[in-house]
Amino acid sequence: MSDARALGRSGEDAAVAYLRKKKFNVVCRGFRFHRGEIDIIAYDKDILVFVEVKTRRSPDFGRPEESVTPLKQRQVRKLAEAYLMVNDLGDIPCRFDILSLLSDGQQGYRIRHIPDAF
Repeated sequence: MSDARALGRSGEDAAVAYLRKKKFNVVCRGFRFHRGEIDIIAYDKDILVFVEVKTRRSPDFGRPEESVTPLKQRQVRKLAEAYLMVNDLGDIPCRFDILSLLSDGQQGYRIRHIPDAF
């Protein structure tokens, strides 16, 4: 596994732990449809939340959340529509969150949660 892939996986694990601590009910990780993927899908009470996780070792090239471009946002929205269709969920309330993680060395991550990000 590449270093970047390992960092991403570690960040997603930390993101899931963070969401569970915040009482989210995680229902899916790595939902894939065609060529895209949604990192985490979870319920925050009765709202279905599609979560994009961005993990970085340092802010040298910008904050992690800055890499969720308008193109990426459109892709996640389309994947969310596919998830709703595949799971026959109809018109349930949904939102799109970003979890921005910066490596804190050995201690783990500094997590910035941006609810309703796009």
